[in-house]
Amino acid sequence: MSNERGDIQRRDPAGVSQSSEGLEEALLVPATDIYERDDALVLLADMPGADESTVDLNIERNVLRVSGHCACQAPEGHECVYSEYSCGGRYERTFTLSGEIDTQRIEASVSDGVLKVVLPKAEQAKPRKIEVKSG
Repeated sequence: MSNERGDIQRRDPAGVSQSSEGLEEALLVPATDIYERDDALVLLADMPGADESTVDLNIERNVLRVSGHCACQAPEGHECVYSEYSCGGRYERTFTLSGEIDTQRIEASVSDGVLKVVLPKAEQAKPRKIEVKSG
C-alpha cells in the first residue's frame, strides 16, 4: 500500500509454502489498513488465529516484514468433525518504510487476531507550527 506521500509501500507474496514437517501450508496475505496520525502511522493487520507467540516483526533496510502462523484448534474437549473455515497457514507481508519513520520506536501488539503496529514519525517529519514575528 502506498499513500500519496510515499511513506509505506506493500509487497504481496502469495501462494503455498512448505512447512518444516514437509507439508504444504497456505501462505496468507493479511488484509491491512493503514491510518495516519500527526505523530505516527498505525497499521492494522487481520491475522486470525495468530497471537503474540506466533507473530514476528523484523526490519531490515527499511523493509518491515510481518510474519506469523495460525493453526486450527478445536476447543478443549472437542473434536472438529466439519469446518467451512480453512485455517492453518503462514501469514506474511512486507512494507517498505520511508526515512520519515523512526524505526527505533516502533511498537506492536496483537489482540483477538488483529496485529497493531505503531510506526512513529521521526521528529523532522512531524508537522509543526512556525511562529510568525512582526518586523
